[in-house]
Amino acid sequence: MPDPVDPAIVKKAEELRSALHRHNYRYYVLDDPEISDAEYDRLMQALIKLERDYPALVSPDSPTARVGAPPLAKFDTIAHTLPMLSLDNGFSDADILEFDNRVKRFLKTQEEIIYTAEPKMDGVAVELVYENGRLITGATRGDGRTGEVITANLRTIASVPFLIQTDYLPTIPSRLEVRGEVFIGIEVFQQLNQERVEQNLPPFANPRNAAAGSLRQLDSKITAQRPLEIFFYGVGIITDYAFHTHWALLQALKGWGFRINPLIRPQITIRQALEYYRALMAMRHSLSYDIDGMVIKVDSLPRQRQMGATTRSPRWAIAYKFQALQETTVLENIEVQVGRTGVLTPVACLRPVQVGGVVVSRATLHNEDEIAKKDIRIGDTVLVQRAGDVIPEVVKVVVSGRVGTEMQFKMPSNCPVCGSSVVRLEGEAATRCINSRCSAQIKERIKHFASKGAFDIDGLGDKLVDQLVGRGFLRSYADLFDLDEQTLAGLERMGPKSAANLKKALESSKSISWARFLYALGIRHVGEHVAALLASCFQNLEELMHCPAAELEAVEGVGPVVAESIVNFFNQESNRQAIKQLLAGGVQIELEASKKTGRLAGKVFVLTGTLQGFTRRQAQEMIAAAGGKVGGAVSRNTDFVVVGDSPGSKLDRARNLGVEIIDETMFREMLGLRPELPEKGG
Repeated sequence: MPDPVDPAIVKKAEELRSALHRHNYRYYVLDDPEISDAEYDRLMQALIKLERDYPALVSPDSPTARVGAPPLAKFDTIAHTLPMLSLDNGFSDADILEFDNRVKRFLKTQEEIIYTAEPKMDGVAVELVYENGRLITGATRGDGRTGEVITANLRTIASVPFLIQTDYLPTIPSRLEVRGEVFIGIEVFQQLNQERVEQNLPPFANPRNAAAGSLRQLDSKITAQRPLEIFFYGVGIITDYAFHTHWALLQALKGWGFRINPLIRPQITIRQALEYYRALMAMRHSLSYDIDGMVIKVDSLPRQRQMGATTRSPRWAIAYKFQALQETTVLENIEVQVGRTGVLTPVACLRPVQVGGVVVSRATLHNEDEIAKKDIRIGDTVLVQRAGDVIPEVVKVVVSGRVGTEMQFKMPSNCPVCGSSVVRLEGEAATRCINSRCSAQIKERIKHFASKGAFDIDGLGDKLVDQLVGRGFLRSYADLFDLDEQTLAGLERMGPKSAANLKKALESSKSISWARFLYALGIRHVGEHVAALLASCFQNLEELMHCPAAELEAVEGVGPVVAESIVNFFNQESNRQAIKQLLAGGVQIELEASKKTGRLAGKVFVLTGTLQGFTRRQAQEMIAAAGGKVGGAVSRNTDFVVVGDSPGSKLDRARNLGVEIIDETMFREMLGLRPELPEKGG
C-alpha cells in the first residue's frame, strides 16, 4: 500500500487543478484570460511536479492529462443515442429561399421564421458524453449511427472541458451528449506540413484531413502534439433541461464551459441570413481556420422537433455551401466503369490538376445524358471542381479552348468488360449490362459484401478480389467462405502467412448482425439505413424473403421503388442460392430480437401524429435502445400505438383492431423518462 499523501499536498493539487480548469475556460471559451501565458505555465508546471512526486494524485480529469494516454491497439465503437445526421446542401439564394418556404409549408404558417446562422466548419464532427458533469466518452461521427471511441485523443484538445463549469447554471445535466467540430488552424496546418516534409513524410492534403488523421491516432501522445481545436454546435440527449431555442441552448453550453463559435448570428430572418452568408464569404480567407459555408437552423427547438428529419437529414436545417474551388485541365479520355448493379458509368480521365489541395486525375461524368447536356468531348479543356469539396466532377467545357480535334463520346452498345448487350430502360438515365455473371459486377458485389458496413473482411482488398474473380476462384460472394489457404497462398503478393490471416478474417466475419447481413447482400436501393429499418421490422430472413411488396411499403422509410427492388431480389433463384450457400458455409445471423433487452424488449410500437417532446427519429431510436421495435403500419402484431397531435388513419386502425393506444405522457413513463421540465436559465 502506498503511503497516504499529506492532506495539505492533496489540497494544493486540487487548488491547482481548479485554477487551471478555470483559466482554460476563460481563455478558450470566453476569450478573456485573467493571467499571462507565463503565469499559466507556472501553474501547470507546479501541478506536473506535484503529480510526478506523488503518483497517487494523478487523475484522468487533471489538466495535465492532455499530454496523451498510452497507445491503443484498436478503436472500439459506440452507438450514438441519437443519430448524427448529415445536412442538406444549398448552393444559391434560390435554394435557401426554397428551404424557408419548405419550413413554412411544413409548419403551416406564413409568419417570419427565426433562424440561427453558424459558420460551417470544415472539420471532423464528434460527440462527447458527460455524466453528472464529468467527461466519460468521446467518439467520431462515424456513419452517423455508430462512431469510433476516441476519448483519449479528444482529452488532448485544450478546449475540451473535462468537467462542466457550474458558474453559469449551478445545476448540471445528469447526462449531456454535446456535439462539436474538431479542426486545425490554417497557419499551424502549414507548419505541420512543413515539419512532415522535413521528416520525409507525405504532407496532409488539407486541414480537415490533418484533423481527421490526428484524431484517429492509436497513440494519443501523437494527437497531443497536433494543435487541434473544437467548436461545439449542439446536443444529442440532454437531461434535466428543456430549452425553447437553439440560441438559449448554445448560451447554456458556453456557460458550462464549451467553446462556441463567436461568429454565430442568433435569431435572424432568412433575408438576414443571406446577407450574413455574403459577409462570411468575404471574411472566409481572413479566418484562421477553414469554413466551407454557413449552416442555417430553425431557432425554435419545439419547431425543430415538430419538423423532424428525413432518413439522412434534419428538415429544420440546411448548409449553404460556398462555391467549390475549381480548376481547368484537359479531359484526355473517357473510360466506362461497370458497377455491382450493372450500371455503366463514364469516368473522365484528366490531365492531373490540384483542386483544393488534392491532385485530381479522374472525375465522374454521371451518365450519357449528362455528357450530352454539357457537350463534353474527349480532348476538351474543362472546368473541374470537387462537388461538395469531396467528389471531383466536370462542371463545364471551356468551349473557347476547342481546336477542332475533340471527339464526341458514345456509350458502348456492349459491356466493356464482358461484351454482353447493354440496355437503357425507359425513364432511366442509366445504361446497364444485363449479364449478372459479368466479372465487373461480380467483383463490385464482392467488394461491397466485404466492406466495412457489411461483413468487414479484413485483408480482402480490391486487387485481391480482382485476382480471385479473374482466375475463376470466385463467382459470387457466397464462394468467399469456401476459399482454402492453399489457393490463397498461391496468389500474387500472398504467402502462407497472409493466406492464414485472410482465412482467419473470413472465419471471424461469419457471425454478423441481421442489419449488416441485409446490407451486405447488395440489394438495389437498400443502403445501411434501410437495412437497419428492415432488420428492426422483420423477425428473420425467411419472413422478409416472403414478404409481399404491399407489406414492405408499410415499413416507414420504404417506398414502392425500394419494396419492388427487395421483392425482385429475393425472387431471383441465383440470389436465393447464394444465401443458401452462405448459411450452409457457416454464416450466423445475429437476430436483433434474440438479444434485445430492456424495459420495452419484444414490444412493437407504431407512431402517429406529432410528438411534442421528441422528433419521430428520436422516438424511434429510444424505442430501439430500450429493446422495442418500431412498425410502419398497425397490425395485430402491434403492441402499442403512440398518439401525438393530429394523428392519422393509424389511430382508427388501432381502435378497429383493439390495439392499446397510449399518449406521449404514458410513452415517456414506459421509457422511464421524467416528465419534461421547464426551461432553466435559457
